[in-house]
Amino acid sequence: MLDKAALIVESFRPTGGPYRLAELAQRTGLPKPTVHRLAADLVRLGWLERTDGARYRLGGRLFELGSLVPRRRDLREAALPFLQDLFEATRETVHLGVREGLEVVYLERIHGHDALQLPSHIGHSLPLSCTGVGKALLAFCGTELTEEVLARPLPSLTAHSLTDPARLRMALEKTQVSGLAYEEQEAVPGVSCIAAPVFAGGDAVAAISVAVPRARFRPAQLAPAVRTAALGLSRMLRGGI
Repeated sequence: MLDKAALIVESFRPTGGPYRLAELAQRTGLPKPTVHRLAADLVRLGWLERTDGARYRLGGRLFELGSLVPRRRDLREAALPFLQDLFEATRETVHLGVREGLEVVYLERIHGHDALQLPSHIGHSLPLSCTGVGKALLAFCGTELTEEVLARPLPSLTAHSLTDPARLRMALEKTQVSGLAYEEQEAVPGVSCIAAPVFAGGDAVAAISVAVPRARFRPAQLAPAVRTAALGLSRMLRGGI
């Protein structure tokens, strides 16, 4: 029963809902009466919430529990000053992300009043290959993981997403040389991104990025600020914080 409840919670990836009962049954493959019963229990526990429109969405208790995960909490707290400096330097949307399996999970996002419409919400995940943060992580997470990603069908979020393994491999090799990853309208049309990995040892433990409307994407101007933020956080993490 616990596995079935977890299946319901996991079915809210990647958008977080909300979904009707019938949609949850379809997404999980579970019988509708089972989903109805377990959803009621999850609402009671605060893991799901029921909206006025008879839809379900993830509950606040999950956010509270997620914020208590020590590794993510400590990393986010250490990164915040560098993210804030990066936002002040660029006045563009700033992200902090970590790898979970073959996806990037966003731990923090800072933006101004005119926020871009992006799928990179805090706690949400996206494919590694479709985002600047994901590419920065993938380029420095070891050959085994890279080959696993390249051996699978590459996901496509937009018409610009890299679905050719050879092109993705070339992009990752360039990132390994320059220390910077680029994403041009691959996660959402009209938005480009530049990212840099954060190290605490040999492999990347996180990545920092700036997302910019395509019309004002100036990599040469953004790259130094992104690199400085990532290097600063890396030095702090290597110092044992």
